[in-house]
Amino acid sequence: MTAPTTATAVRRRITVRGTVQGVGFRPHVHRLAAGLALTGFVSNTADGVLIEVEGTAVGVERFRELLATEPPPLATVTAVGVEEVPVTGADPGFTIRATEQSSPGRTQLPPDTATCADCLRELADPADRRHGHPFITCTHCGPRFTIATGMPYDRAVTTMSGFPMCAGCAREYEAPADRRFHAQPVACPDCGPRLRLVPAADSGVSAARDGDALSRARELLAAGRIVAVKGIGGYHLACDATNARAVDTLRTRKARGDKPFAVMCADLDGADRIAVAGPAEQAALTSPRRPIVLLRPRAGVRLAPGVCPGSPHLGVMLPYTPVHTLLFGLPGDPPGPRVLVMTSGNRSGEPIVTDDDEALTRLFGLADAWLAHDRPIASPCDDSLLRVRADGTEQVLRRSRGYVPRPLRLPVPVRPALAVGGDLKNALCVGEGDLAWFGPHIGDMGDLATLEAAVRAERHLHRLTGVRPELVAADRHPGYHASAWARRRAARLPVPKPVFVQHHHAHVAAAMAEAGLDGTTPVIGVAFDGTGYGDDGTVWGGEVLVADYTGYRRLAHLAPAPLPGGDAGVANPCRMALARLWAAGLPWDADLPSVAACSREELRLLARQLPSQVGCVATSSMGRLFDAVSSLAGVCHRAGYEAQAALELEAQACLAWGEDTAAYPFGDRFDPAPTLRAIVTDLRRGTPVPVIAARFHRGVARAVLELCRAARRATGLTTVALTGGVFANALLEQAGSDLLHGHGFTVVRHREVPPNDGGLALGQLMVAAHGQPPHDGPHTAVGDETE
Repeated sequence: MTAPTTATAVRRRITVRGTVQGVGFRPHVHRLAAGLALTGFVSNTADGVLIEVEGTAVGVERFRELLATEPPPLATVTAVGVEEVPVTGADPGFTIRATEQSSPGRTQLPPDTATCADCLRELADPADRRHGHPFITCTHCGPRFTIATGMPYDRAVTTMSGFPMCAGCAREYEAPADRRFHAQPVACPDCGPRLRLVPAADSGVSAARDGDALSRARELLAAGRIVAVKGIGGYHLACDATNARAVDTLRTRKARGDKPFAVMCADLDGADRIAVAGPAEQAALTSPRRPIVLLRPRAGVRLAPGVCPGSPHLGVMLPYTPVHTLLFGLPGDPPGPRVLVMTSGNRSGEPIVTDDDEALTRLFGLADAWLAHDRPIASPCDDSLLRVRADGTEQVLRRSRGYVPRPLRLPVPVRPALAVGGDLKNALCVGEGDLAWFGPHIGDMGDLATLEAAVRAERHLHRLTGVRPELVAADRHPGYHASAWARRRAARLPVPKPVFVQHHHAHVAAAMAEAGLDGTTPVIGVAFDGTGYGDDGTVWGGEVLVADYTGYRRLAHLAPAPLPGGDAGVANPCRMALARLWAAGLPWDADLPSVAACSREELRLLARQLPSQVGCVATSSMGRLFDAVSSLAGVCHRAGYEAQAALELEAQACLAWGEDTAAYPFGDRFDPAPTLRAIVTDLRRGTPVPVIAARFHRGVARAVLELCRAARRATGLTTVALTGGVFANALLEQAGSDLLHGHGFTVVRHREVPPNDGGLALGQLMVAAHGQPPHDGPHTAVGDETE
């Protein structure tokens, strides 16, 4: 092809924004330009990617079109700016220039991504130089967020900076036609990180490195031992999911109670053998995000009973790192377990462990050996969790690996702000302009280690996003650790006091923001959860609000009952059942399961405590009503983890969902007393527990419909947002949505933003950014209560 003359050539400066670093975008640009015989350069900047391209007008225009319409697999292009600049004729070809480190602005880093098919083929190929390499990666897969220490994204600002490339990797890195062209984590057995197995002192196993470390770890797992496995975003504790003794040992050591474990299957066929996965579930399992997907266990599945006792779901994921793939074994390797329990590497209530030395101390007594490596983790990032609805849409319940730090586009701009979320399922959120970034799942803010993890998470978000908060938003609960931290953090900002946002208002605002609602029209917000500090100082959680981003009005709520003993009442659903029976005027007859579950001393104490209200706080929580009904029906009397009673009640309801369509009634002012009386009657009739559970779920769904119809009559509003942790219940959310749709409502449901407190920070961000003035105490009421 004859090169254009300066008289016929054109030159354009193109800026590309979006997720365009760490995804092979510059190599992709190089190949496009070379294929169209264009000259110029491409460079990373803090604002995205900068390109100058020169050639024929037709070729340059075609280049611009392809940039927007055919990006690399992991890239997301949000904006392409084009500017005419003078032709230079000076470029010898098209080159990749060094990153412009001092340029202003921000770009978007992609999440960590599961090993791609090409890398898996090389991993299993004995003739490939990366055969069996535990850190194989390319521009289309591997770690990004968890190795990045700053932006713009280059090897020098990743935890791979301490691993100089060998000559072979350097050639691939510099070759435009290679899949590893400018792949920052590129490495091989000669120059990359290395595995090592560190056995516990009393394990009787010797230390090992590289392939021997993997082989011995597989042998330990096959022998029923527990291995701490370092992954992309932290350690897992792993054991054979079919070995009952190993699972029970892990459960005991971790003091996990009956909380379900997630499992990792060697492949999709293995997942299909233990659980029912339709096309949408399979697509989620095999997506580059590789989340834990909640599936229905198959009858007679050969897993240890202790994997998911009492749960209607089994959390399943597939390998997403080369280490996982190799741990299950390549063809010809000695066999090992094909299904592994993979639970977060931490002690209950603590953040996930990422540091190798810390793992040896914090996981001491939990693991029999540590499968570690020497690539540092820049930021912890736990596994994401989701379920697939009947209509094929996804509901993310924990948004972390595979999603973070992908931004969410906001329907209205916000000032630079930090929102700290709540004390349960904590995840931070920063925002500026029309973008918001969640940090990874942190967990429950119950101790110093978790608070320190939150501080580190904010620093990492700042380094990657460039957001410099002007204000901090937090929950109004006066006892939340996150809110206390917000006070300290705000003292150093232009707005020196936090904006305290009511808990359920934040839930509704988060649902609105995710749905793209600009707030010009309020919504009917149905916010059901376990605990939220109310404007009247009581515990809210069964709320119907009329809300936008600037305020809310409490339109209706579940009739309150005493919560005896605060957290002690939450841990003992039988006590909550007796409190609900007392509030409904129903006797504590000895034949009722919840009464029989209480000791004589508990009964005497509650008989004095409830009438006097000593040590009680009123609660309108729907989560606590689920607890009460679970105990009243004889399902769960003592809860070892959050929402255990409700989860096990849902499991019972699933068994009769297709057989019984009756629904228990609620009374005026959302009073559950008629429901409780009907349950007592059914118990004495010998009605099966699954039928009772199903009727309760349908009753709550129908109550939601009637409340929303009343709200529509009062306000004229027709959009309903279903939010709060109770709507993680698949039966309730689907039944409520179906009824609302059938009566002409537009229903907003969570998808990528969790309905539980893991999504709370987004709502806080939106409310704080819309003019709610800072105030000095979480007791100040913004909403007014009308019925």
